[in-house]
Amino acid sequence: MGIFDRLFNKKKSVPTVEERTVHNMKVGDIVTYDLEDYQVVGRLDYNDHGFKWTAYQLQGDQNTIWLSVEMDDELELGIYRKVPSLKLTEPIPKDIAYDGVKYHLNEQGSARIKGTGRCQNVDGMTIDYYDFSDDEEEQFLSVEKWGSQIEVSSGYEIEEYEIKILAGS
Repeated sequence: MGIFDRLFNKKKSVPTVEERTVHNMKVGDIVTYDLEDYQVVGRLDYNDHGFKWTAYQLQGDQNTIWLSVEMDDELELGIYRKVPSLKLTEPIPKDIAYDGVKYHLNEQGSARIKGTGRCQNVDGMTIDYYDFSDDEEEQFLSVEKWGSQIEVSSGYEIEEYEIKILAGS
């Protein structure tokens, strides 16, 4: 190929956009849930001795929610909101009453965190987590110990068809 061929017949590379799923969303993507648009502003990847799950921080006009994504025997998705009014101290109890619902401890452990976007400041941390559910396993509480702070979020399961994802880049 001569110099003129390279100058005038140069193939242009066209960037491709990877189709987004709940497993590969990136900071800047847009998620529509419950008739509201949210931007993915952070991502936390948890790893508890090889058992992995992800939480996306979604920023809307009015509020911030978290989309939890876990592939266990099947895909499990949950929407969580922080509960700043529920203050817990150690030791974390096995039962918690909140907003008229009694929650029971289902699972606990420690996970190493990989954070991106707004969550990059916690990259490399190890947290203790405690997962609670009500008797019907329809409502959930997530308790996480970040250093000396204990954060509580309440949530519920959703189906994959309830969200739509638009790649931001």
